Amino acid sequence: MEECKLLIIWHSRTGGSRALAEAAAAGAAGADCLAADDVTPDRLLAAGGYLFVGPENLAALSGAMKEMFDRCYYPCLGRIEGRPYATIICAGSDGENAQRQLDRIATGWRLRRVADPVIVNTAAQTPEAILAPKTIPANRLAEARDLGAALAEGLAAGIF
Repeated sequence: MEECKLLIIWHSRTGGSRALAEAAAAGAAGADCLAADDVTPDRLLAAGGYLFVGPENLAALSGAMKEMFDRCYYPCLGRIEGRPYATIICAGSDGENAQRQLDRIATGWRLRRVADPVIVNTAAQTPEAILAPKTIPANRLAEARDLGAALAEGLAAGIF
């Protein structure tokens, strides 16, 4: 398997987090962008840094993102310490609980946050809006693209 500098891991049920992850990957030349279901411990071990992109569901990290961490946590424990990470949370309201949960997992792995958390609020509050496909505003996609570029460049330059 070819080593990947930046690994972008995402989960999305309604398209918002996927659009943000793809925008980040467009900015991060050479990054590997994988759905959470496709991530293995080997992929995490081969990466130099991580961008986790996922939705907040019912005030928590989505089940598929959590399941990826559950599968990969112990095989990677003590083997990825100090590697940089950043996050993008797509939420219908504040996204803070999912962000906190993800940071606690990253703390256990001893990862190093290198960018402020990004939370994209879609303001979806009704069952219909929550379940509907999401369209992310261009300025937020640009923010994701810039974050991906900054992470990839920082890894390539040895800053992180």
